Formats: sequence, C-alpha cells, structure tokens
Amino acid sequence: MSDRPNVLLVMTDQQRWDTLGSAGGPVETANLDHLAAQGTTFTHAYSATPSCTPARASLLTGQDPWHTGILGMGAGQPPMAGLENTLPEALADAGYHTQGVGKMHFSPQRALHGFHATTIDESLRVEEPGFTSDYTQWFERHAPADVRQADHGLDFNSWLARPFHTGEHLHPSTWTVTESIRFLERRDPTRPFFLMTSFARPHSPYDPPAFYYEHYLRRHHTGDLPPAVVGDWASVHDVGGAEGMDPNAWRGRRTADEIGRARAGYYGSIHHIDHQIGRLMRYLRDRRLDAETLVVFTADHGDMLGDHHLWRKTYAYEGSAHVPLVVRLPAGMRSAGDAEVVDDPVCLQDVMPTILDACGVDVPASVDGASTLPLVTGERVPWREFVHGEHSTCYHPSQEMQYLTDGAWKYVWFPRGDGPGSPREQLFDLRSDPYEERDLAPRSDHAAVLRRWRARLVDVLAPRDAGLTDGGALVPQDGRPPLVSPHAASRVAERLA
Repeated sequence: MSDRPNVLLVMTDQQRWDTLGSAGGPVETANLDHLAAQGTTFTHAYSATPSCTPARASLLTGQDPWHTGILGMGAGQPPMAGLENTLPEALADAGYHTQGVGKMHFSPQRALHGFHATTIDESLRVEEPGFTSDYTQWFERHAPADVRQADHGLDFNSWLARPFHTGEHLHPSTWTVTESIRFLERRDPTRPFFLMTSFARPHSPYDPPAFYYEHYLRRHHTGDLPPAVVGDWASVHDVGGAEGMDPNAWRGRRTADEIGRARAGYYGSIHHIDHQIGRLMRYLRDRRLDAETLVVFTADHGDMLGDHHLWRKTYAYEGSAHVPLVVRLPAGMRSAGDAEVVDDPVCLQDVMPTILDACGVDVPASVDGASTLPLVTGERVPWREFVHGEHSTCYHPSQEMQYLTDGAWKYVWFPRGDGPGSPREQLFDLRSDPYEERDLAPRSDHAAVLRRWRARLVDVLAPRDAGLTDGGALVPQDGRPPLVSPHAASRVAERLA
C-alpha cells in the first residue's frame, strides 16, 4: 500500500455555490453535506473564467486563464488543447493510476492531458469526423429500440425543463458513477489512484429522472423554491421579441412558472447527482478505501437560472462565477484544528496545488494558484486579497468582462459597451447584497470604494501590455478586435498539428 493518499476529484458542470443543503441551499444534498461535515467548506470559491472550457483548463493546470491562453468560449479563443504540466500528469509521474470519467471537453476529444485513460460523456458534441462518446455508445446499446439521447426535445443550453425520457439507470449522471466504480474495480491495486469523476449535469438540459423533477416541481408550486432575483440595474436584459423567446436565449424575461420549472429541473439534477455521489462513496467505504482518500468537490462555474433576466454562464455575477468547493482530507491527515469553514477568496487554480500538496508531490513552477492545505489545517499564512476573473466576448460583446472580488465586495468592468442603459462598471457589497441587486457604482457615497477597486484592476491588467490600460486608467475596447492571450498561439498550433 502506498503512503500517499488516493484522490477523488468530483466535479459537476454549471453548479451554483448556493445549492448545497449544508450552505443553506434549496437542494437535498445529504451526501455532499456529510462530506462537508467531515472536511472544509470554502465559502468564497470562484471560477476565474466561468464557462466550461477555460474553467477546466485552469483547474487542470493551476494556471490563470491568461497563461492557459483560454479567456473564454468563442471570439477567437482556442480549444482545450496542448495543456502541459497538468494535474493528472503530475500525479501519474508520481506513481498514481489516473482516470477521467464523464465530461472532459478536451480537444481532440480523445486527448488525455496526462490521464492514463478517459471514459467520456461529451453531451453529443462531435468535433472530429466519426467521433462518438463512450456514453453515447453505451446509451445506444442499452436504451429501448429507437430511443436516442436527445429525444426529450431539450437543447443543451436551453432554459426548458422536463423529466428524463427513459430509465434512471440510463441517465448520464448514473452512468458517470457506474463507470467510476468500474475503474475502481479494475485499477492497479499496487498504486494510489487519481479519479476525476466529472458530471455533465446540472448543466442543461434540465432533465433529471422523474422522481427528482417532480419533487422540486411540487416545491415550486408550494412556493418552497427561491425565485429569480432581478437587480435595479438589470432592465437592459429584459428583452422580448425573437431574442427573448428563443428556447436557448441567454437573456430575456421569463414567467415565474417557466423559471420555477427550470429550477425544478436544475435542483432535481443536483439531488440526483448527490445520490450518485453517495453511491460512489459507499463503494469506497465498503472496500475500505474511504479513510485513505482525499476528496475534493467543486464545479467549473454556476448558472444564472433567470437571475437578472440571465441564463447559463460567462458572467461575473454570483450565480455564474461563485462555485462550491469542499476539501475532505484522508482520515489520517485530519486533526481537531482543521477548519470547518474558510472565508478567504479562492479559485479553481488552487485545486491542483492543493491536491499535489496533500499528496506530497512537487507543484510545477507553471502553476499560478496556491495550495489551500494550510487554510484547511488552520495555519495562519499570507493569502491573496482578492480573486481576479474574466471572460471574453461570447453571447454578446457587451458581456465581455473583468471582475475582482474578495467575497465581501465585487467590482465588474465591461470593456465593450451596449448603448444606453448598459453599465460600463459595477460595484456590489456582497455582505448586505449577496445576489447583487443593488449596483453601487453610480452612487457618489461609494465613489472612493469604486476608485480603489478600479485601481486594483488596473494593477492586475497593466503587466499584460494588451491595450487594456493606459497609465492609471482602464481603456474601453469598443471597436477593437477580441482580446486574445499571447499564450493562445501554442494551443492553436497544437490543435492544428
């Protein structure tokens, strides 16, 4: 048996920070709540680039998005290709048996990025001729005749919701844990394992099995689900017409019942995932692996769920950028002095160095994040004052953004305007306004706070020399080409090779 712990990294796709029952959220997450009770919950964990590809690149490399070269999705951004010095690579080099299961979002889709093997669910994405994901192949072998994955009629970025259209055992969240257990059954028992169990839900389609959907739909009808919040600044997103009526709209006014059904599907998806996580943890306990396994739970980003008339991700707002993060040490590494809750601002770049630190593996010099292990064990160590995040143009140029937050305040800058009513910068006091309903940037009584946070962003961006700053000022990017990191070139070259 190795003296290094096993590692289980559980990641969900598009899960907000405010969903866990242990954090006062509306979802019944008994298994994740138990995990949190055994470990440490980070209350101010953020996705530095809150969409799938760039967030996962930062998590797997420990690098800021500027250094991964992936600043978002769309607008000239490269795919997740050519990553170097990754978390699975470092663990494999240290003697771990590494496996990725579920959503990877790599390019090419069969790339390994340091894993010994992957078993993947690509949510019907096909980026190379003839590609079919492992889940799709499995589903087509086991589903009833003539039943296909998307027969429920929901798109993969839609606000529509309904129950899964066939058996619960065929749902991708169930399959992801089935394949994770299959790896554990067949792994090399002479080596510690690193298993990344990566769920493709609760990302839309909001299609949990019927039991979970109906449970939360009843709660919606009795007024027991939180409604969408709409800020005093959000009228710019209250659009109608063809744009607002699109079943895949990223913004627009929806009725309370439409939002309630979407939330029932979303929360039901998380409840289903929690039961599957419980199934995986039970397997570890039954095989006496649980006590010697480091478990990390997080998400790549959140989902706006109708807040401020917005859907999906890519935004600086809490629903999109604020993610859950729980770290549970192996039993032999825990002590009475461990922190139950950490309020310091952390980000996905910190996951890789935390895991390597706990495993006694050297952290590559390329890593920008920092190990949170001292915070978990209650040590007093210097820590960052705030998290910096960004996202390039995706749904609309006006939503390209840069943000800073320390968990108490949030400052947002929009480099590209969108006409009257569209803000250029925003300021929120998250302590009194956790859902960002009141924009303080226009208020004279907060001018000094606004200047301080603006100056901090200038200090972060100035070293890039990318035309974002001039002296002590931020430079609007209206009419300029999309921002591209110089580190993106190697990613593009790798993809084209």
